[in-house]
Amino acid sequence: MTEQSDSNPDAVRRNTPGQGVRPEATAIEPTAPDEFGLVQVWWGDGKGKTTAAMGMGFRAAGHGFRVHMLQFMKGGADSVEAVRGEYNAIEAMPGFSFENLGHYGWAGMADGSDEADHAKQVAAGIDRTKELLDGAATADLTAPLALDGPPEDGVHLLVLDEILYAVSMGLLSESAVLELIEQKPEHLELVLTGSHDEPTYLTDVADLVTNVRKVKHPMESGQRARRGTEY
Repeated sequence: MTEQSDSNPDAVRRNTPGQGVRPEATAIEPTAPDEFGLVQVWWGDGKGKTTAAMGMGFRAAGHGFRVHMLQFMKGGADSVEAVRGEYNAIEAMPGFSFENLGHYGWAGMADGSDEADHAKQVAAGIDRTKELLDGAATADLTAPLALDGPPEDGVHLLVLDEILYAVSMGLLSESAVLELIEQKPEHLELVLTGSHDEPTYLTDVADLVTNVRKVKHPMESGQRARRGTEY
């Protein structure tokens, strides 16, 4: 294979899916996915769980699918600014919307945030998730959806960001998450992120489980969150 690549690179390129043709961006028009409906789980102690979920969201939105991200507990610390790059990018992307239910601090961290508020935010997130699932169940997810339509009218891909942290922190039961998955309509792609602890309760019901594992992180040596990479 190496010899063929060195001697005839054009032949190798023709064997790729694009057959050597450079991909070009096209205008985004509402379309519907052919094979959505899986449950994805992204967990681990490494950086990149939310980033991966949003990356899939942008990819899906780029095909004209309707995407929504509901963030649990995404408040952050004093090293993170109120304006975040991902929110500005999502606002500029047709078909992609988001909600943030978090506030300053993390549960159980003695950082001055109100523990009762954390619990209330998680409860509100569950109620909102049920609304979004009901909307998706009513909509025809095999058809295009309005890119500027409200998410409760149906989405093709729903990201529940940091919901698994709520479970590992004792603010949400495992059974509550399983009930949400049970409520998921057939053609909705559901992505759940968060938790340093392995969510073994999801292994049998999820179609994809990815462990984002930390090998090294600059924050261990005192580096604070940086604009453009962490927020």
